[in-house]
Parts: sequence; C-alpha cells; structure tokens
Amino acid sequence: MNFVESLLETLPLILPVLLTMGLVLMGLWVGYWFFFLRNGGLKEESRFSARVGMLLLVGMGIVLILLALPLDKETHKDLFQLLALLITAVITLSSTTFVSNLMAGFMLRGMQSFRLGDFLRVETQFGRVTERGLFHTEIQTEERDLTTLPNLFLVSHPFTVIRSSGTIVSATVSLGYDTSHHIIETLLLESALAAKPTDPFVHVMELGDYSVTYRVSGILSDVKQLLTTRSKLRAKMLTTLHDAEIEIVSPSFMNQRQMDHAIRVLPTQKPGPYRTSDEEPDTKTESLIFDKADAVAQLEELKEQQKSLREEITGLEAQGKAKGKTIGPWIERRVARIRKEEERLAAMIQQSEEKKLD
Repeated sequence: MNFVESLLETLPLILPVLLTMGLVLMGLWVGYWFFFLRNGGLKEESRFSARVGMLLLVGMGIVLILLALPLDKETHKDLFQLLALLITAVITLSSTTFVSNLMAGFMLRGMQSFRLGDFLRVETQFGRVTERGLFHTEIQTEERDLTTLPNLFLVSHPFTVIRSSGTIVSATVSLGYDTSHHIIETLLLESALAAKPTDPFVHVMELGDYSVTYRVSGILSDVKQLLTTRSKLRAKMLTTLHDAEIEIVSPSFMNQRQMDHAIRVLPTQKPGPYRTSDEEPDTKTESLIFDKADAVAQLEELKEQQKSLREEITGLEAQGKAKGKTIGPWIERRVARIRKEEERLAAMIQQSEEKKLD
C-alpha cells in the first residue's frame, strides 16, 4: 500500500517528463522518416542536409527533456551550464578530427566551390568528385580508383577546381639553342592546332644552360576529354618536331656526345598498320577511368532537370488558379505533358542511381 501511495504521489511529477520523452521519441521517428525514408532512402550526397536536420532535432529533444524535469530554476540552470560545458569539451577535444571535419563539411557546402563530376586537384591528389559527404569528399583518380579525402584536409590545403566551361591544356618541351625559336614556336602552334584545342599559344618558359624550355597551350572546352587531349597534344608535338628533323634529347646527352652536326637523332620510321593520332579510339579513355564520376554528374544534371520541371508544374497550376477556367484546359494538357517528362526523368534518375551503386 505504501508503494502505491508513493507511486501516486510521484506520478504527477514524473508524468510530464514521460510525456515529453514520448513526444521527443515520436518527433525523432517522424523526423527520421521525413529525412531518410520518405523517398525510399537517400544516397550519400542527399544525406548531408538530412543528418543536419536530425542533429538539430536531437538537440531540441534534449533541451525539452531537461526543461520538463521536476527541478527548481537553479538546478535547471546548473544542468544547462553542464550541457554547455560538455558541448564545449567535445568541440575542444575533437577540434582536429570529428568536429573539425563536420565544420569543414559545412564550410565546403557554403562555399560551393565544386560539384559532383568536377575535376579536383589538391596536393598530389587529382580526380573527379564522386561523393560529397558530411565528413569526407570522394574522388575518382586517373587509375579509376576511389580516394577519400577528409573535409578538413580540403579546407586546410589549397585545391584547384577545373572549370566546366573550359580549361587550359599545355605541354612543355626542352630544345637546343641551335634551332631558332621562331621555327619552334611555329611548329608547336601547328601541333596544338592538330590536337584540337582552340586559341593555341606558345611561351618561352626558361633559358637554361643547355636548352630552351617551351610551353604550348590551348583552351579545351570539353573538360571531360582532358586526359586524352593532353596525351594527343604531346603526341602531335613529337610528330611535328620529328617531321621537321628537330631532335628532342636530354641536354646532358646532347652536350656530351661527339658526332657530326648533320646527324640527327630521330625515331626509325617503319611501315605498318599503326593508328594515327587523328583516329579516335573505339572507347573513350575518360569514360573508362571516370565511370563513377560520369554517373554522378549525369545524375546531378537529371535531378536539376527534374527540379525545373516540378517548378514549372507548380507555376502553371498557380497560373491556372489565378486566371480561371478560360485557359484551364490548356494548362491541364501542358501539365500532363510535363508530368510525363518528369516521370521519364524519375526513371532515368533511378537507373543512374543503380548504376552509381554498381
């Protein structure tokens, strides 16, 4: 009997806490469904905002439970001070790891310096962005491997993003002083035009003790063909210089040998069914190397198109409500066509996501 009486006495005190905890748990479950399960699950790129939302909900839940505790104002004040100290301690102790990567993720999202599919170079790492997580960024390298970079590493080191509108493709070569630089520049411009970059130009980079260093450059509009165009430019330089009987050898080798000036060091030309550099390969090199990066870039473009269609549908529906029945049928037909296109894009997005996971 004493137990029942004590339970009845304490029930009014603990009932608000129990109700608050129940509401908090229910709210967290609803938040989890809203952020993660509503559209059949989210991919890594879309989980960033969802995780931030869940983190905020958990923090609000803790504050509500503390407020519901049957304590006096001074005790509540002490509890909130203790919570603040704990948060400060976590941030301080984890400043170089967990929390730092989290803050770096927020910073990178706010800067919007690069997107999925962009070429990214940081220190010795180079590749195309395939994932942008809360704590890390994943790139696909030239060897088709996937490299994970902590977000803290990206914000603490200068990184270079190749612009999608185009970039400069260049190659350097060192040649002797015995050939006029006017001839060299003309030949290098000819090789750059054959390699297909636009607006080529040549710079004299260095006057060395034994050789002159030239750099030929041009603008590449289709950055997805970066690796192929670089290789093709160097191959064209070799072909053009050798056809003009200009030898490319190391300065030490060229200055140490004793031979007649009329003798040139050129590769032996043998007849055979060789493929010229003008012929395009059957399979693009970049499509093999950056397969995942291509998939996520295509997925991002499809999602942007889908978003535009949904915004157009919303605008047309609002226009129909505002104008009345006079143009209603036309709007309905237009909306129906857009919805079919949106369904087609949704199917393509699902296929792209499955391909990305494979």
